[in-house]
Amino acid sequence: MKFIDHVTISVKAGDGGNGRMSFRHEKYVDKGGPDGGDGGNGGDIVFVASRNQNTLVSFRYHRELLAESGGAGDKVRRHGKNGQDLLVEVPVGTMVTNQEGQLLADLTEDGQQTIVAEGGRGGFGNAHFLSSVRQAPKFAEKGEIGEAVELTLELKLIADVGLVGLPNAGKSTLLSVISNARPEIADYPFTTLTPNLGVVDIDHEHSLLFADIPGLIEGAAMGKGLGDEFLRHVERTAVLLHLVDVTGDDIVADYQTIQNELETYRSNLAKKQQIVILSKTDLVLPEELAEKKQQFAKALPKGVQLLTISAQAHENLQPLLYAVGAMVDAERAHEAAQEPEEKTIPILRLKDQSTWRVSHEGDAFTVSGNKIERFAVRTDFTNEEGVRRLRVIMRKQGIMHELAKQGAKQGNTVRIGGGEFIY
Repeated sequence: MKFIDHVTISVKAGDGGNGRMSFRHEKYVDKGGPDGGDGGNGGDIVFVASRNQNTLVSFRYHRELLAESGGAGDKVRRHGKNGQDLLVEVPVGTMVTNQEGQLLADLTEDGQQTIVAEGGRGGFGNAHFLSSVRQAPKFAEKGEIGEAVELTLELKLIADVGLVGLPNAGKSTLLSVISNARPEIADYPFTTLTPNLGVVDIDHEHSLLFADIPGLIEGAAMGKGLGDEFLRHVERTAVLLHLVDVTGDDIVADYQTIQNELETYRSNLAKKQQIVILSKTDLVLPEELAEKKQQFAKALPKGVQLLTISAQAHENLQPLLYAVGAMVDAERAHEAAQEPEEKTIPILRLKDQSTWRVSHEGDAFTVSGNKIERFAVRTDFTNEEGVRRLRVIMRKQGIMHELAKQGAKQGNTVRIGGGEFIY
């Protein structure tokens, strides 16, 4: 399956059903009252985080999502059918942003849900407007249009440990030896083209998820090699394992190259807890290894652990796993202490419903505002009684007064919510 971790899609929630305008017409019932039913609500589009998904490839050829619309109201006050919500599975670790770059949701736990597009509310039938002063309402509301938005989905894998290093540093070999993962391994650079995940058992009761990303080279942040497009997948990890090929000509420069790329990509990534590993130790003599290790240790920042391993020969792997497990536990405990007790999902959907604005150009006036536009969208502008009701609402909110204040006169056009009427 092709690995896709960044995609832009369009979503459209279901429209609300129109309300029905009808009157009772029954035998032996004289002058029956209004009995038009309400329209059904449109379906929402809901993203559900699923551990059974590990890529956004399903959106590559299905970039438009459409929820079911609500049914129209019917006679005898029958309510229209509500549109079915569209539940869409996305991988755990998916971030959802809108066109303005605002984070709508960060789905980090299996089963977590969020509504990304709300369905339109169904319109009221004329039976809804029956009152002591309105005995025979001859209008009904239209259903609201479902929310339509363009979203960007970005997958950041949820893993405990991230493997970084130059191409052919031995990351994939290490992952294949300590886990159930089977990445492609060969004796040439850039064998790994996409991130690989593997579950590693530290002991009988403790396991960790490792993420191996394609190798970086100098200038990756500028797009060289495979670039730094996969570094997002180690942003959430607790610990980085930085592998350095001990057979390299200048292992200190190799180490610094990766550190520079991490820093260029995101400064806090380079500061993440690390264990530095000199790999492929079976390919050098013990004397050479000791000398290189001593020289290399002097170049490392204070406090950084340095270990030597040979994944191919299965040397020093268990001490490495114990060290990683202890560091991950400590880092996760530190992160938990920094977070509030109640974890919330940042859903930026707040809108001021009460404000409105009147502007005009020539003899045409435009009224805008979330709440009043919702009333207007549900208004049938071909029905005089429906328009009269909208005028009453606008008068109660002070909009008609503002129109007069700005010079609106009889015969001027007033536009609102995609419709218009004569002042």
